[in-house]
Amino acid sequence: MSVIDKIKNAKGPLFTFELLPPLKGHSIEKVYATIDMLAEFEPAYINFTTHRNEIMFRERPDGLLEKRITRLRPGTIALAAAVRYKYNITVVPHLLCGGFTREETENVLIEMSFLGIDDVLALRGDPQRGSRTFIPEKDGHTHTWQLVKQIVDMNNGKYIEESLEDTTPGRFCIGVAAYPEKHFEAPNLQIDMENLKFKVDAGASYIVTQMFFDNSKFFGFRDECRKMGINVPIVAGIKPITALNDIKLLPQTFHIDLPGDLVNAIRKCATDKEAREAGIEWATMQSKELIKDGVPGIHYYTLGRADNIASIVKAAF
Repeated sequence: MSVIDKIKNAKGPLFTFELLPPLKGHSIEKVYATIDMLAEFEPAYINFTTHRNEIMFRERPDGLLEKRITRLRPGTIALAAAVRYKYNITVVPHLLCGGFTREETENVLIEMSFLGIDDVLALRGDPQRGSRTFIPEKDGHTHTWQLVKQIVDMNNGKYIEESLEDTTPGRFCIGVAAYPEKHFEAPNLQIDMENLKFKVDAGASYIVTQMFFDNSKFFGFRDECRKMGINVPIVAGIKPITALNDIKLLPQTFHIDLPGDLVNAIRKCATDKEAREAGIEWATMQSKELIKDGVPGIHYYTLGRADNIASIVKAAF
């Protein structure tokens, strides 16, 4: 059952979460351990992030720097397939514009189809490390709506090579991301909302939000979506605070605001352990309020840690 079908048929809000592929050279066992800890709460699906290629520089014996392009977290599709068949659970790999050509995207989608993976979260992705602006690959996509359109074209049996005959249509259910507090590159909220509508109009079936810590931001964003004619389900994205330094790093990294009450609570903590407990308490409060409001689902950003998510879900759902 696709994600959108799960949302439509659910009797209550869905519990879902996101995992990262292991770093290159590491095993899959930690991913399994995380899932094992959360499996009892019957997640509706699990997202797996995709990571674009990165430019790295290595010093040569002659003192000059050698440029290398590498992918530090490969294996997204294989990991998703392994989890799907081990746990019999719906998996949703991320698919990026950044770092991929249109043909590479098509080939990934074909592999997913062969593996029976028919759900995807379409994202533009971040700029290349060290670059201030997003630069697409040659013959790649600049905007997420273009990626969504390519997936929809495959669903209609249309491939890049137009001479292909008797093609098999895809069955992909497409999700996209949204930003309750505005994507940092958008000049204003109106433009950001217009960009989101482009993605939905191109064929996205549902939306998953970036993390937020103030539910009023989510409710206001949802209202604006409806005014814009964006009527697909909107899943709320939550990330618990896990360390003292999060109140500095998260706003810098994700361009979000933290409520004063949350910041004050974390400042009163003496250790990361105390901050983690405060983060659980805050995320539990957020989750309960969102569930009471009737959101179709809550999506948790785990960063591979499960014990705090388990505590939140046990208390809120």
